Amino acid sequence: MIKHATKLRMRKIFRRRKKSVEEITLSAENGLENNFFRRLNRLVFSWRFVSAWILLVIFLIGTLIAQNQLLANYYLSKQPVAGGTYQEGIVGVFTNANPLYASGAVDSSVSRILFSSLFKNDHKGNIIPDLAESYTVNERANIYNVKLRPNIKWHDGNNLTAQDVLFTYNTIQNLDTKSPLFSSWQGIEVSAPTDQEVIFTLPSSLSSFPYSMTNGIIPKHILGEVEPSQLRSNVFNTDKPVGSGPFKWKSLDISSTDPDKRQQTIVMDKNQDYYLGKPLVDSFIIRTFAKGDGLLSALMSHQINGASGLESLPEELAKTGEYRDYNIPLAGQTMVFFQTKDILLQDTKVRQALTQATDIKNIIEALGYPVLPVNEPLLKSHIGYVPELTQLPFNVETANKTLDEAGWIRDPAREGLRKKDKTYLTFTLTTFNSEEYKSVAGRLRSQWNLIGADVKVDFLERDQIDRVISPTQHSYQALLYGISVGNDPDVFPYWHSSQTDNRTARLNFSEYRSTVADKALEAGRTRTGDEIRAAKYRPFLEAWRNDAPAVGLYQPRYFYIADENLDGLNLAQLNVSSDRFSGVHRWTILTEKANKQ
Repeated sequence: MIKHATKLRMRKIFRRRKKSVEEITLSAENGLENNFFRRLNRLVFSWRFVSAWILLVIFLIGTLIAQNQLLANYYLSKQPVAGGTYQEGIVGVFTNANPLYASGAVDSSVSRILFSSLFKNDHKGNIIPDLAESYTVNERANIYNVKLRPNIKWHDGNNLTAQDVLFTYNTIQNLDTKSPLFSSWQGIEVSAPTDQEVIFTLPSSLSSFPYSMTNGIIPKHILGEVEPSQLRSNVFNTDKPVGSGPFKWKSLDISSTDPDKRQQTIVMDKNQDYYLGKPLVDSFIIRTFAKGDGLLSALMSHQINGASGLESLPEELAKTGEYRDYNIPLAGQTMVFFQTKDILLQDTKVRQALTQATDIKNIIEALGYPVLPVNEPLLKSHIGYVPELTQLPFNVETANKTLDEAGWIRDPAREGLRKKDKTYLTFTLTTFNSEEYKSVAGRLRSQWNLIGADVKVDFLERDQIDRVISPTQHSYQALLYGISVGNDPDVFPYWHSSQTDNRTARLNFSEYRSTVADKALEAGRTRTGDEIRAAKYRPFLEAWRNDAPAVGLYQPRYFYIADENLDGLNLAQLNVSSDRFSGVHRWTILTEKANKQ
């Protein structure tokens, strides 16, 4: 048995150890309270402090980034840079790059890019030297001495000299060549006394002659041995044409033989030796489309950078801002030409009444895009334009009175259609099959119907129109058509009696004949002073107003769609659509961020 004393000792030991454990526990609790729980608030406060600093640093970094971005937008901007490929789509077919034959939209464009001319039209339509460095003209304005720029190279590396210029114009003057330029170069003597000088001697004075020297020059060293009768079909025209323009020929690819689906791709590389400086774009590609819907599809899918041949910018593309549209006035006139030899329209009073019944403002408003009105055979920008001698003003009441006095009586049985003797006032208006001309023709038909004229409209395709207006045809009564007159007031080809002869280009579409007009046109083109020329043209304007061989409507526009990044296409007016390439060597399509200049 355990002794009593031993039990007491064990109890004391247990009490001591229990007390020790209690003290240790109490000490641990106090330590945890003092060293953890009491400091926990301080730790939370410390995290709040650290978090505040982290947020401040993030804010400062964000502010710095935003500031840099704002400063970059202020000091930097998208700037054009060299390089890249520009692709343009055109409605039409490529057939001939030779400038002696190129006439359609595609041929003229390709030819203008490949070949240079003595003179060209700038962005305002004014004549400026191209291959020519300078020129002089004698007092009679019938001898022009042209000096060429030095060191001009053909694309194959050969030198371009005055002998090439002489060869070009001698070839044009050869009837066997069958160039459309033939008639405008007859009677002009061309000589090249040196390799840098060409002299043109005209049979009579012609102040607008520099505008005639805007056709491309062709190489004698390649075509000099070709028979003129074989030149039009020579492989040079479509295989490997060699020019001196800003771009040189590389290849031609045809994707389909189906006329409705046919597409052609003409690739041209930049001419490193171009005399005005090598082009900024590396290559220029023209893609042809048989119809407008193919061109539109290529534009919508961003296969091309520019489009020529559409009538409007699709709304979905306009919203994106990826393309810009250009409405560029052409130095031309959209008119209705009355065939003055027609049994009905040979009546001056009928032509006057139709002019008086034409509401130009209404026609232009219906187009839906800005154009400049035309109201006489000279443009408002021409020397000699006289505001007081515009065509007869719009006035339906006056138009009706003109017909009444001329014996054209309304027939109640024919809904007021006018007739004179047994002839009814009904005729056909011939024009292009396009949305623009459909709108114009529709308005004209309605306006002329108000004075008792019944007008039928014949819409034709491009090739059909070309046949109708050809020198041997002129098979129409009234023709709604656009002509190019240029920046010089010499409109001799369109209104002089000699231009009704089918041995000429026969651009006098009205078959207009007037002795007074003829003399004034002859005098105006043979004078050099602006005031003198203006005075000489005045009798022509008076005769034209009274005879009313046509009714002016508006200056046609050239509509172009281009990538928003295209830089260098700055045009105020064009003489012909291919003049858009006058400064093509300065076009760019690429951009990068750079300091603002």
